[in-house]
Amino acid sequence: MMRLRQIALVASELRPVETDICDQLGLEVCYRDPGLSHFGLRHGLYAIGDRILEVVVPKREGTTAGRYLERRGGDGGYMVILQTDDLATEKARIEDAGFRLVHEGGVSGDGESINGIHLHPKDVGGAILSIDQADPPESWGWAGHDWQYHSLDGVVSDLVAVDIQADDPDAMAERWSNAIGRPANGATITLDDADIRFVKATDGRGDGLAAADLVATDRSRAGETLELCGTRFNLV
Repeated sequence: MMRLRQIALVASELRPVETDICDQLGLEVCYRDPGLSHFGLRHGLYAIGDRILEVVVPKREGTTAGRYLERRGGDGGYMVILQTDDLATEKARIEDAGFRLVHEGGVSGDGESINGIHLHPKDVGGAILSIDQADPPESWGWAGHDWQYHSLDGVVSDLVAVDIQADDPDAMAERWSNAIGRPANGATITLDDADIRFVKATDGRGDGLAAADLVATDRSRAGETLELCGTRFNLV
C-alpha cells in the first residue's frame, strides 16, 4: 500500500493563512502538536476526509521551513507524507537505492502508533518526502486521537492529487519514482488512491509543491481554483 495521507504548506504567518483555509475550504483545526516547538515551528492541522492538510510557520532562525520560505520567495508547498503498511521494507529499499534519511521518529499512545522517515530533500527534490506507517492504518497519530471528529465536508471532501513543479519535471519524477517504488508514467506517479504529478515550473519560484486537487462537495464548483498559502487548490 502507498497512499497520499498528508501535505504540508509553509507560511510566514499562521493566523491569516489559517483563516483563509477554514473560511474558503470549510475546514477547522483538528490538532496542534505542542512538541513541534522543539523544532522551532508553530502549526495547524486540518482534516479533509481521512487526509490531513498542515500549515507550518517557522518561529526561530535556521529551520528547514524557514529555508523553504527564503528559497521559494514566500508561502508555498513544503512536504508530502505517504502512508505504507510496511515501513521496514520501504526503509530498506530506500536506503539500498542510495537515498539519505534526515529524520526518523514516531509517537504512540491509546492503542495507536505511527512511525515515519523523512528523505533528504536534496536527494528527492521539490518537497520533503516522508513515508509513514500507522497502526491501525485508519489512525493518524501526527494529528492526535480525535482528528476525525473535526473532519468537515461542507466544501471539500478529499485530497486526490498534488502537483510538484520542477525545471526538469521528468528528472524529478524519476527521483520520486525511485524513492517511492512506483513507476512514473508520463511524469505522473499513481498511488493507491491519488496521483503525484510533475509539471514544468513557470512562475519563477523554482522546484516545489505547487498545487493540490480537492474533491468539491458541491459538484457545480468543480473547475474552480483557490490560491491559499502560495499554493493552488483545484476543486475537482
